[in-house]
Order: sequence, then structure tokens, then C-alpha cells
Amino acid sequence: MTAIFISMLAIPVLCAVLVLFVREARSILRICVWGSVATAILTVVCAQRAFSTSLFAIGRQLMFDSLSAYHALLVVGVFSLSSVYACAYFAPAIADGSFDEEKARGFGTLWFLFLGSMLLTVSSNNAGLMWVAMEATTITSALLVCLDRDQPSVQAAWTYLLMCSVGIALALVGILVACAEAQGVSPDSSSIFLWTTLRELAPQLSPGAARLAFIFALVGFGTKAGLAPMHGWLPEAHGHAPTPVSAVLSGVLLNCALYCLSRFVLIVEPSNPGWTSHVLVPFGVLSVAVAAAFIVHERDIKRLLAFSTVEHMGIIILGFGFGAYGAALFHTFNHSICKMMSFFCSGALVQRYRTRDMSKMHGTLGHESVAGSGFLLGLFALIGLPPFSIFMSELWIARAGIAEEHIVAVVAFLSAVALAFIATVLRAVEMTWAEAEGPAPDGSVGRIRLELVALPLALLFLLGVWMPQPLSNMIAGAASFIGGG
Repeated sequence: MTAIFISMLAIPVLCAVLVLFVREARSILRICVWGSVATAILTVVCAQRAFSTSLFAIGRQLMFDSLSAYHALLVVGVFSLSSVYACAYFAPAIADGSFDEEKARGFGTLWFLFLGSMLLTVSSNNAGLMWVAMEATTITSALLVCLDRDQPSVQAAWTYLLMCSVGIALALVGILVACAEAQGVSPDSSSIFLWTTLRELAPQLSPGAARLAFIFALVGFGTKAGLAPMHGWLPEAHGHAPTPVSAVLSGVLLNCALYCLSRFVLIVEPSNPGWTSHVLVPFGVLSVAVAAAFIVHERDIKRLLAFSTVEHMGIIILGFGFGAYGAALFHTFNHSICKMMSFFCSGALVQRYRTRDMSKMHGTLGHESVAGSGFLLGLFALIGLPPFSIFMSELWIARAGIAEEHIVAVVAFLSAVALAFIATVLRAVEMTWAEAEGPAPDGSVGRIRLELVALPLALLFLLGVWMPQPLSNMIAGAASFIGGG
């Protein structure tokens, strides 16, 4: 099993090298698909073992427990589907020569390095190695954001790179504070960077030092997760990145940042019971409220989805703050699936209408039926309309907040969600049923596969009415690691 674990991390690196020797753009995109699928298969094999017993490798520097496996499965799932979508998305650019073999090699190499760095982030038992992997995700994804090398995308990439690098630097301070405190109470200073050691020593850590480490981690990893008020990079990066990249950024990269933060909850709560709630809840409410305010006025289709991501990251943080770790992880799953599919559809609509301005998109059901209907239903799911599963996870989080007597926070949360709901419905109605003005859109679009829209929507619907026992067990197992189980 150790060999499979190592292979899971090695395949993306090997594929990143392989695409450098491939000359044809379509062949590179096919390698992206099959390399992602191969990685996904090995991840599933490792996850099956990890949900019963944690895996370790390279002298316990690598670890694959239930929490790691849960996030890794999301990463490889979204990456695999996004790789399939990329084949259709880049097809028009291949046809007109703007996505040539040189650009394709750059995309393929960065795509696999991005995948590998995210998997390493969630598979690192060494906090320092986890930090290096997270910084690697920043560098690789920033280069993917500016793949087209035009001025807006380069500027967005620089903003993203600068803000997130500063944030990750602050997170490193949090790691060093926690490890320095652990060194004072550990008989073995060589293992103080291991999360397993930090978790064992957590009850002995100074409450003040643990709180300080958590604050640095919250600001640092919170910047990478797009929490308000550190979210400034997110709309620009998501808006200007190629749509397959936007889908991965929003669908799983931000989850990895929250994964890193959740590891800190484990080492702070034993010496500061309930303290993290007082810090996380305000950040969650602020993120949801700020996102709702921007959604009201936003007309750029990809920036709208980006601000929706800020909103949902805030909801997940609220779940952590309310102590509803299972609800937060369930919402993480729901948001990843729905946002991935919504970006797929938005990419097709942008290609068809040659604009990201939703006020200039009319009659989307008629002009691009699969993408138009998928985007409409995706918006309905994102705003928490039943019977989609996002409604269930939001309800679960709200009930947990009421149970913990966070009444003001729950009211603020639901009010902001209602505001975003109204604004989003108005945008959806305008795009879908308003009378079109001028000639029909004639943009060149790579046909989005029906299954890339239908399967995520069917899953969101199914989970809104029924929770399969295997998924319930996975969520419970992953949540137990955050909750100290």
C-alpha cells in the first residue's frame, strides 16, 4: 500500500515531464485526462485503506488519514472532470492556432504540477512540507491564470501571487510558533513538525502560544481560501483564468487552504476549548456578507461565481466555528461539485457570446441549451434552492449555529444568503428568458459534454434527498479528525 501511496503522488510529476516531449496539442490534453484518471484510481485505492487506518510513508513525513483522503478524493475528482472539459474548451483555440503545442505543453506541465502539489498538501504529515506544497500550488496556479499572457490575466496573476505569498508567509509564522512551543514540551525535537506529534502534544501547549499560532494560520491560509477581507485576489484570478483552471481553483484549491487551517484546530482546541469558534464565526459571517453585497452588483459571469465562492468559503468557516465539522465537510463537497459544473457552463456561454457580461447574454437556453440549462440549475443550487444538497448542508450548519446559541451570527448568515438568493435569481431570469437584442451570438464554442453537466446535477439532487451510507461514513471519519476523534 505504501508503494501505491507514493505512486499516487509520483504520477502527476511523471506526467508533467511526459507532456514536455509531446508535440501535438490534442495529444497533450488527452494525456491530461488519462494522467488525472490514473491518479484518481490510485487515490481511491489509498482512500479505501485510509478511512480504516492511516497510511504513512518516508519516515512518517507523509500521512494519509480520513481527512486527507476526503480532500484528496475531491481534488482528483474535480481535476479529472476538468481535464475532460479542457479538451472541449480548448478545441476552438486549437482550431484557430492560438492554443499551439508550445502553449499546450506549458498548460499540461503546470496542470500536473498543480495536481501534484495539491495532493502533497493534503498528504503531508510534516507541517513544513505541507507549507512548501501549498506555496507550490500558488506558483503553479498563478502561471495557469496568466496562460494567455494578456495584460488583464498577467495583472490578475501578479495580484494573486503577491497576496497569497504574503498570506502563506504569515501561515509559516503560525507553523513556526506552534512548533517552537512544541519543542519546549517534547522530548524528541526531531518530530515537532509532524502533525501527529503536534496533536499528541496539543494539551500541553501554552494556550497563548496556541492562539497566536492559530491567528497567523487563519490570516495566512484564510487569504489563500479567499475569506473576506483577504479575498481581493480571488475575483480577478477566477475571472481571467482559463475556465478549466477557474473550475479547479474554486472547486478544490481553496478547500486545500481550509484543510491546512483545520489541522490547526486540532492543536488549538485542547488548550483553548471553544476559543476557535469566537474567531472563526466573525470571519465566516463577514465573508458571506461581503460576497452577498458584491453579488448584487456583479455582472461579470465568472466574477459572480468567484464571489459566490467567497460566500461558500464563509459558510464552511461558519460550520467550523459552530463545531459542525461534518456539515462543513458536506458543504465542501457540495460546493466543489456545483461550482465546478457552473464554471464549465459559464465557459461555454462566454465562448458563445464572446463576452463575460451577463447583461449581454439573453436566451441562453435557446442558443446553448446544455450550458444554459446547466448554468441556470447550477445557480439555483448555489443559492441553496431545495431539493439540491447545498440547501441541506446550509440548513445543517444553521441548525448547528442555533444549537450553539450563535443566534446573531445565524441571522446575519441567513440574511446575507437571502440577499444573494434574490440577486442571483434576477440575474438568472434575465439571462435565460429576457428577449435577445441584436443578432444571435456566433462565438466558436467547444461542445460541452452533456454528462459533465447532468452527472453533477444529478448527484446534487440525489444528495439533497438521500445521504448514501458510504458518504456519510466518509464525512464522519474526516470530521472526527478535526473534532479530535
